[in-house]
Amino acid sequence: MTIKHLNQRQLADRWDLSEASLERWRTEGIGPVFMKLQGRVLYRAEDIESFENESLRKSTSERFGAAVDTVTAGGAA
Repeated sequence: MTIKHLNQRQLADRWDLSEASLERWRTEGIGPVFMKLQGRVLYRAEDIESFENESLRKSTSERFGAAVDTVTAGGAA
């Protein structure tokens, strides 16, 4: 099994964010889960994709997690 990892710079580039934003998110406990190996911060591709899927919204008025509920319920709201 091959697991792809992205470092902080790669994820910042993927999302067009500053690395400082990702550092702040980690401090505040938001964003995707991460691992720290020998001082290096790494993000697993599956965790990034999961976070992206959980962040999907159809409108600005949707409550947090509503998009995931719709997907897991087979489209029934």
